[in-house]
Formats: sequence, C-alpha cells, structure tokens
Amino acid sequence: MLTLPEFTKTFVDVHGIRTEVQTRGEGRPLLFLHTEEGLRGNGVALKQLSTLGRVIVPSHPGFGNSQLPASISSVDDLAYFYLDLMDALDLQDTVVLGASFGGWIAAQMAVKCVSRVGKLVFIDTVGIKVGDRETRDIVDMHAVDNDQLFDLIYSAPEKHRPDFSSFSDEDALIFARNKETFTYLAWRPYMHDPKLRGLLRRIRVPTLVLWGDRDRIVSPDYGRAFSAEIVGSQFQLIENAGHYPFVEQPQAFHSQVAAFIDNPQHQF
Repeated sequence: MLTLPEFTKTFVDVHGIRTEVQTRGEGRPLLFLHTEEGLRGNGVALKQLSTLGRVIVPSHPGFGNSQLPASISSVDDLAYFYLDLMDALDLQDTVVLGASFGGWIAAQMAVKCVSRVGKLVFIDTVGIKVGDRETRDIVDMHAVDNDQLFDLIYSAPEKHRPDFSSFSDEDALIFARNKETFTYLAWRPYMHDPKLRGLLRRIRVPTLVLWGDRDRIVSPDYGRAFSAEIVGSQFQLIENAGHYPFVEQPQAFHSQVAAFIDNPQHQF
C-alpha cells in the first residue's frame, strides 16, 4: 500500500491546490515531508512518530492524490506551497522532518521563513552541491533501472524491494505518477539548487541531521557537509541503514528524533 494504515486521510485546499493530507496522533505538530518515492514503507516509522505528537503527512503536489498546478514547476515553488500549507493549517512550533527530496523542500522552506517552525530534522537530504563540477555528489536515480536503484537505496534491498506484481492498479498509478513528478521537479539541475548551500546559514532553529551509515545515494560525508552549513546543527548516523533509514531502522530513527525533540538543551 502507498497510503498509511491507521492514519486519517483528508484533502486540504491550499490556495486552490487540492492536497492529500494524512494525520495521526495528538499534540505538537510534526510535519513529515516524504521522499521522491512517496510513502511506500513509511507506515511503521510514522506510526511510531505519532507517539511524539500529531504527525501530518501531506503528499507533495503531483504525488499521491495531490493536484499539481501549472504554478508549481520547481522545488522552490514547493517550499512556498508548504509555507502556505502551514498557514492554512495554522501550525505552530512545528517539528518539520524532511527525507531526501522532502528534506530539500524543507531546507528551501527554512531559509525563507521559520516563524511556524520550532525544530528541523533532515534525513539523508539532497539539495546542495558539495564537490566540484567534475564530482557527482548524488547518484543519478534516473540512469539505473528499478532493481539497481533499490540496491543503492537500501542497505538490505532484499527486505525492502517492492513486489510490483502485488500492487493494485491505484498503487501502480501513484507509483508512476510520483516518479514522473519527481523527474519533472528535480531534473535540471539534478537534485540540487546551486544557491542553497550558501543560504543554509539562514536557518536559525535547532536542527538535527540524520544519515544512514550505508547510504549509497548521498554519502555520510555529504551529510556532514550539509550539517556543517547550519549553525549549531547536530549530525548523527543511523547504523545498518541506507538512504531511507526510517524505513530500515524505524526504532533507531524514532529514538534519535524523540531524544532531539524532548531534550530542552536542544535549543537554538
């Protein structure tokens, strides 16, 4: 399933954009911005996360069942969209968690405005250029077939590679739509904004950067470079995990996030 079992699904109008939103739990808002793949395999981690507050999981415009208007054609556009969504939901002191492509969106949001953000968690995030022009920082996800891609994403791909034969027609359509929208929004320049690295200094809220120690899409060294640009941020590895550590190691992910959220010393 590409939806989240035991979550409540609704649709929110964000300035005319019909947006699929799934929620679970009560208390402090935790806004989770999903990866380029969507929500497949996220259920266990997000259900555990709901013990820490009200987890809010939108499908990005063009992903899941959310509308993609002509006005959104870049990750920067998505950042403004999510700032508007936070206004629409009147979220306050929000913990924003962004994974991979979703982390890039979260970073673009945070360099613009953090008035509704209390803390940030970046998970194996893309979005910046670390090496020189001859160095590929981020594996080209479009240059490999699905089997090769899942071998790169997961530390233990045999446990997490999807069985496409089991997909319903709706799930297959959503999977294909997610991939199409991801390509459209993140292709040129590939998976980064050339200006973003120099703007990360503008982030002025407590920030945790989590990384799978076996990530072969963006290496832990890339993660350390990302973290180094954010004043006061903490960098932590999650062992035995690849690019989606919350999928492979949901308990370790939960423990790291819970410690970060609950510790009053983790203030800016």
